Amino acid sequence: MDKVGVLEWLRRSKIVPVVRASSPEDALQMVDALVEGGINVLEITMTIPSGIEVIRDLSTRPNLLVGAGTVLDAATAESCIEAGAKFVVSPALDVATVRFCNQASVLVAPGALTPTEILAAHKAGGDVIKVFPCDALGGAQYLRSLRAPLPHIPLMPTGGVTLATIRDFLSTGAIAVGIGSALADPKLSTGELVERARAFRDTAEVS
Repeated sequence: MDKVGVLEWLRRSKIVPVVRASSPEDALQMVDALVEGGINVLEITMTIPSGIEVIRDLSTRPNLLVGAGTVLDAATAESCIEAGAKFVVSPALDVATVRFCNQASVLVAPGALTPTEILAAHKAGGDVIKVFPCDALGGAQYLRSLRAPLPHIPLMPTGGVTLATIRDFLSTGAIAVGIGSALADPKLSTGELVERARAFRDTAEVS
C-alpha cells in the first residue's frame, strides 16, 4: 500500500489507538480486543518490549493497518518498516527519521506542537503532523486555531482525545485522532476494551 492509500485509510478510520503494554503478549491481547471492537488501525509503540516483533506478527493479518509509534531514530524506523509497519509516528521531529521514511516511501507522522514546530515538521517532509501533546494547549480549540493558518497540513491530534471530546477534535478537520489510555488502556479487561473500542468507533462514524 502506498502513502496515498495509507492516508486515505487513516481518513476513513479516523481512530488510531496508541498501544502501550508491558509485554508483547499483553499488547497482542489488547489488539485482539480492539479489533473485535471494530478498530482497523493500530499504532504499536516502541516502548513495548519486542515491539518490532509485535508489528511483524500483526502485519500478516488481513484488513489491518499497522504502524509504529514512539519511533525516535532512523534505525528504528528501518526495523519497523522491515517488520511490516505501513506508517511511522514519532512524538517529535527527527529529520533523519523523516528522510528515511520518505526514501522508503512510507508515511511518516513526526510530532510537533506549536505553529513553528508544525511548519518545520511539514517542510522537513512529514506527511501528517502529530500534534502532541494537544491537550497541553487547549485540545480541540487549539487545533481549530492551528487549522486556520495551516489548512494545507494534515494534522493528527494526540492527547486529550476521549469519548467526550472526539467529535470536537474531528470537527476541526483533523484527518484522524491518536488515542492513548482513553481507549487502549492496559488496565481494562478484554470485554471492557471491546466495548470501549465499539463506543469510540460508533462515535467517530457519526462525526
